[in-house]
Amino acid sequence: MAKIKKVITNGKTAWNVDYRTPEGRRVQKRFPKRAEAEDYLAKVKVAIKEEKYGDLFEKKPESRMIFDELADKYAEACQFDKSFKSFKAYIIPILQAGFGGRTIKDISSLDVETFRNKRRAGISKRGTQRSAARVNREIAVLKHMLNRAVRWGYLEVSPFAKFTKDDPIMFRGENKRLRYLTSEECEQLLAECSMNLRPIVTLALNTGMRRGELLNLMWEHIGPKAAYIYNTKTMEPRLVPLNETAQEVLREMRRRNHLKSSYVFCDKNGQPWKEIKDGFAGACRRAGIVNFRFHDLRHTFSSHLAMNGYSMKAIADLLGHTTLTMVMRYAHLSPGHLHDAVSSLSLGRKAPGNGKLLENSAPKQKWVSNLKSR
Repeated sequence: MAKIKKVITNGKTAWNVDYRTPEGRRVQKRFPKRAEAEDYLAKVKVAIKEEKYGDLFEKKPESRMIFDELADKYAEACQFDKSFKSFKAYIIPILQAGFGGRTIKDISSLDVETFRNKRRAGISKRGTQRSAARVNREIAVLKHMLNRAVRWGYLEVSPFAKFTKDDPIMFRGENKRLRYLTSEECEQLLAECSMNLRPIVTLALNTGMRRGELLNLMWEHIGPKAAYIYNTKTMEPRLVPLNETAQEVLREMRRRNHLKSSYVFCDKNGQPWKEIKDGFAGACRRAGIVNFRFHDLRHTFSSHLAMNGYSMKAIADLLGHTTLTMVMRYAHLSPGHLHDAVSSLSLGRKAPGNGKLLENSAPKQKWVSNLKSR
C-alpha cells in the first residue's frame, strides 16, 4: 500500500512516499514539500490501478550475471561464515548443477519449485528418498544467494518474494525429528562406548552441549560448577551449568590427561579430537540403538528435562535458544502441562446458580459422576 510519511532529519522536515513496484521492489522517494509528495502519490495510485506504469517506476539497468558468477561471489563473501564449511560449501555445487549457465534474472518462482520437487523426489547416496530437511537446507542457501544478489544490485527482486507464510516454498511438518534415549538406553550406550568416547557422550547427555562445543571445550572455560561456551552455533556465548555427573567426568579427564593439553578432550599428542562419528556409530550398533545421531543426545537431555517437569523457558536457556520455537517440540513430554494450564483457571466458579446447574442437569450430573469414578 502506497503511503506518505513525515520525516525530520537534522531539524529539517521532508515527506517520504513509500510504495512497492508491481515486481515487489520497495521504493521510497523523498520530497521537501508535502504537496509534491501528495502529487506523486496520486500518480502512483493511478498507475497501480490502471496498470499503466510508464516511466513512473524507475528500473535499474538489467544485469546479465549468470548463476555461476553469483556462486563464486557468494562463496568469496561467505567463506568466513560459521555455516559455510559445515553445509553451504557442499550445497553450492548442487545449486550450480540445477541453475548453472542461466542468468539470475531469469530464475522464476516456478523454477525454484521445480528444482525443489526434483530434489525431493531424488535418491540420496544411501539409496533412500532424499529427506525434506536436506532439500529445505538447499533451498535456504539458494534463497540466501539470491537475496544477496538483490543487496549487491545484481538482481531487481528475488523469486522468493512470491512465496508467503501461507504458501511457503519450504516443506513443512516433515522435519520435526525427536529421537531420544530412555534411561536404560543411555546406560546401554555408555557401556558400549570406548574409553575416549564415554566421557564425551556422558557430558553431552548431562549438559545438552553440541558436538562441536564439546570437542572445542578448553580447560580455561571450565569453572567450579559451570562451563563457559564461546564458540557457539549462534555466536552468542552462554553459561552451561554442570551437575555432579558432569563435574566428575571433568575431574576424571584432569586426572587422565594431567593437563597435557589446553583442550579437555584430546588425543595422545594433546590435539583436540576432530571427528567421533565412526566411534559413536559403532557404539550405537553394539548397543542395539538404531536411527540415532550424536545430536540426538541433545534431544535426550532436553526431553528428560521436559519429562521431569521443567519449563520450556528453562530448557531454552540451557540449550542456548533465544526463542521458545525450537523447544516447543518437547512440550508434549512435559507431564500434565496442558492440565496445569487449564487448572490454573477458575472462571465463573463463584457465579450465582453454578451449584444448582449440576443438580438440575441430568446429563451433566452423569458426566461428573463418571469423571469422579475414573
